[in-house]
Amino acid sequence: MSTTAELLKGAAELFPGEVVTQAHVRHFDLPLGAGRFALITLDNGHDHTKPTTLGPQSLANIDAAIDQVEKEAADGEIVGVGVTGKPFIFAVGADLKGVELLKRHEDALAIGKGGHDVFKRLSKLAVPTFAYYNGASMGGGVEVGLHCTYRTVSAALPAFSLPEVFLGLVPGWGGCTLLPNLIGAEKAVSVIIENSLNQNRQLKGKQVYELGIADALFEGADFLEQSLIWTASVLKGEITVERPAIDRGEAWDQAVAKGRFIADSKVHGAAPAAYRALDIIAAAKDGDLQKGYDAEDQALADLIMGGELRAGIYAFNLVQKRGKRPAGAPDKNLARPVTKVGVVGAGLMASQLALLFLRRLEVPVVLTDIDQERIDKGVGYVHAEIDKLLGKGRINQDKANRLKALVTGVLDKAEGFADADFVIEAVFEEMGVKQQVFAEVEAVAPAHAILATNTSSLSVSEMASKLRHPERVVGFHFFNPVAVLPLLEIVRGEKTDDASLATAFGVAKKLKKTAVLVKDAPAFVVNRILTRFMGEIQNVIDEGTPVEVAEKAVEPLGLPMSPLVLLELVGPAIGLHVSETLNRAFPDRFTVSPNLKAVVEAGKRGFYVYDSGKPELDPEVAALLKQGDTVLTEEQVRERVLDAVAQEIGLMLDEGVVAEAQDIDLCLITGAGWPFHLGGITPYLDREGVSERVNGKRFLEPGVASVPA
Repeated sequence: MSTTAELLKGAAELFPGEVVTQAHVRHFDLPLGAGRFALITLDNGHDHTKPTTLGPQSLANIDAAIDQVEKEAADGEIVGVGVTGKPFIFAVGADLKGVELLKRHEDALAIGKGGHDVFKRLSKLAVPTFAYYNGASMGGGVEVGLHCTYRTVSAALPAFSLPEVFLGLVPGWGGCTLLPNLIGAEKAVSVIIENSLNQNRQLKGKQVYELGIADALFEGADFLEQSLIWTASVLKGEITVERPAIDRGEAWDQAVAKGRFIADSKVHGAAPAAYRALDIIAAAKDGDLQKGYDAEDQALADLIMGGELRAGIYAFNLVQKRGKRPAGAPDKNLARPVTKVGVVGAGLMASQLALLFLRRLEVPVVLTDIDQERIDKGVGYVHAEIDKLLGKGRINQDKANRLKALVTGVLDKAEGFADADFVIEAVFEEMGVKQQVFAEVEAVAPAHAILATNTSSLSVSEMASKLRHPERVVGFHFFNPVAVLPLLEIVRGEKTDDASLATAFGVAKKLKKTAVLVKDAPAFVVNRILTRFMGEIQNVIDEGTPVEVAEKAVEPLGLPMSPLVLLELVGPAIGLHVSETLNRAFPDRFTVSPNLKAVVEAGKRGFYVYDSGKPELDPEVAALLKQGDTVLTEEQVRERVLDAVAQEIGLMLDEGVVAEAQDIDLCLITGAGWPFHLGGITPYLDREGVSERVNGKRFLEPGVASVPA
């Protein structure tokens, strides 16, 4: 028995729950009389909703298939070997469920070595090898193809990536070594580092071809047929694949330096994966593949046994699984159909909501506001966005016309909402205004219509308290920009009934949003945590710590932007309003910063000016700041901020604002862009010992988002 087989057998025993991928070998004569050919198809026996993954038993099956074709190639029975996938899926990489179970460094090393040992054999066969990327290809799936002599890609391929760095790993089955040697370091850094750290950006088939990863691009309808005709032409010498020479000089070093700059700007040194990947890419410059594979094995094993990867997998599972099955949601069979939507307000937020409901539900959407000019502006915004989609080729003219016809605006709520099933308000964040709007809507909307509020911090129960039917009011809090951030906080008021709540969750699913059930508590989840976080930053600035020290202190968290840049995005006036709301609810923990108040009263849009291209403290804001004389270090600021956040999360869980700590993390990842490598926030607070210091206990059990004991 070969060492590879032993390695994989040992790994398979650690992972009894693997969804096993088979490697079916079939033979046929190629077109053009090019000879007998062996095609390996990777297939886990499920349809495209369960993508093919590569766990240890799956790798063993590929190994066995290669045993067969290796002999046939050596005996001259075949002229080439191809690898492809089941319909719509090539392969989407290593099986992460197995990675989570690993407890020892040597077991992690075996996974890396096992993959390398199997895939390397494809490049050493006595005949040329071909990968046919027919569908979704990620991670190890991409790497299988990189070991082949040639690659073709389907124009219909929707998603192609090396997402490992995004999760806290490196492309460890040849990706870091082979890709730069195939397409050059600059393009490889873009795929491995930049795309991963940009929320796991995916490539389409055409981009894969343009980058030079694939040698030919064919339409999806007859992709395999065209790929085999092309294969025959290559084998007969009628087509010669030309690949540009790789610049192994200064350009390589510059690409790695650029990668480090991108990693610094995204994770600020807080997560090791990107830097380990860049080290391997840097070393791949001399073309020594085996040295690269050994470095990949080592990096893979080290990262698998580190906290960031476990937090990354935890975050991935939250978004993919928990996000699709919200904790505490009522029976979906109680949900009522929604055939028309009303939107109260026609400002930017209301217009964004109208566009989203229109695109996802494709039902009539009607906007109302206090004057015709505002209504026309709101409807105009939606029409302009539809025209943009048409211009980009995302929809055709027929669909554009249909969508535009579905959106209207009227002054009279009775006319607009008489037959609406779901009415959402996005008006000024003031309780009296919201209550008045709901009273007006209740008077004209059907008895079954859901009344939803997009409030960011006000009490849903209080908003519904003066209505005849408060049971149909539900909080439906979106995050800005609505089209980009997936989170939707669904708030159950004291009187909200199950049918209304079920309908709200049903609508959220159709909107393709990640819905989390939250209790009707001040500012709900994301805004409460962010306000406490920002409040503590504001406090240390007010007390005397320089702005740049306070900002730099939280860089190790690797957040998408610094606190004061975030404040600018939210708008200082909104930040002040939410802090005032929370200060009224919890005066002992939430402060209202006099400096922030001064900035808002002066009409400033933020703390910074960007004259030099990078943020610098606005001299006018600096003149407004009144600071004390307590100056803290970055470490002291960071400790204070994290302690405050850990305390607030502990209190929120005690109050039952959400079901579990997992929901807090899901909210921060999908509503505020907190990094996957932190797992949101609670795994990081556990890992750094903050949870126990502040609350006397961890948020998560050991082994959840951390290496099992």
